[in-house]
Amino acid sequence: MTALPAHVSIVVPTFNEADNIPALLTRIGAAVPDGVRAEVVFADDSTDHTCEVIEKEAAHCPFPVVLHHRPAPADGLGGAVVEGFARTTAPWIVVIDADLQHPPELIFELIARGESAGTELVVASRYAAGGDRSGLAGGYRKLVSSSSTLLATSLFPRALSGLTDPMSGFFAIRRTAVDRAAAVDEGLQPLGYKILLELAVRCRPRGIAEVPYAFGERHAGASKSTAKEGVRFLRHLITLRTADPRARAIVFGMIGLSGFVPNLALLWLLTVTVPGLPYAPAEIIANQAGLLWNFALIDSFVYRNQRRHHRRTARLLTFAAVGNADLVARIPLAALLIADGGMSPLPATALSMAIVFTARFLIVDRWLYRRLRARTTPTAAPAAVPVPDPAKPVPDPLG
Repeated sequence: MTALPAHVSIVVPTFNEADNIPALLTRIGAAVPDGVRAEVVFADDSTDHTCEVIEKEAAHCPFPVVLHHRPAPADGLGGAVVEGFARTTAPWIVVIDADLQHPPELIFELIARGESAGTELVVASRYAAGGDRSGLAGGYRKLVSSSSTLLATSLFPRALSGLTDPMSGFFAIRRTAVDRAAAVDEGLQPLGYKILLELAVRCRPRGIAEVPYAFGERHAGASKSTAKEGVRFLRHLITLRTADPRARAIVFGMIGLSGFVPNLALLWLLTVTVPGLPYAPAEIIANQAGLLWNFALIDSFVYRNQRRHHRRTARLLTFAAVGNADLVARIPLAALLIADGGMSPLPATALSMAIVFTARFLIVDRWLYRRLRARTTPTAAPAAVPVPDPAKPVPDPLG
């Protein structure tokens, strides 16, 4: 007999969590209400014996346990969660860490809150009234957490409106919201371990609710909050913020302006160390330093997910060719505006710079870095599972 699809799918990303698995599954099992079908999906990047422990414990669980061990940990914890989504069957998906700092007993309270409020996203918050973040070890981690939250809410005031804890790793989301993000060209593009931020910005869930909770002490294992993950987080913020073409153009221009620093520094060095070097060749050489600077930042941050069409060397050479053409085109264009357009030198120069910048951005954005379709496998809801419409009253699977 074929097992019925689950009401709730619980996705647990794991990395060397062997010591936490028995307690986690025991507590989840004790929390499942009568009559509710639950499943647990482990998305595993471990290098220890976590997989063996999961398989052993799964044999005694009263609910299905799915183990997906990834051959390569692409895109960090966020990538693991998205791959876990693809292996779920329920209309509600809950994401929870394996380290027991997130209380499994709260899982079904999140679902109940989402059903009663008719929202697509319910977040367990350390910062909502009644919440507690004392499980963050030391002042440094508390400072990093609060600073990251402030930065994220400042960059995405609309998408994160109503969220006090956008850095939370414990939340419930309706499959309808995940499917909506997977259906568009951008899709889900997680990077690092702040997957909620990715979902809140790209899925734009219809309604957000929060449930306060106390962030507990780590049971076993090590924190994923490292300097490397901090850099990933910043890259992720830039990627999300520049998903809109207007925002990309602004960041593109700001990076272009920053390129004047290495340009002028090399120009000064050349004029000091190479006596008699004419200005024109010195400026051409110095311009390459600015172009290299611009390319490194744009290629690594703005177009991180759109750079698979060409090899890095080909991208650099093309970028440099466009940048040097920009330098060559500005002067004759300004001269044309002055001679044939009747403009004075200052506005003609400003207009020529604007025209050339726009052309340069469009060439880089629409040709060199062609927008990719989503690399994420769509996680469509199975036909056997009725997907609730958040605009209508929905039955409560928890009774």
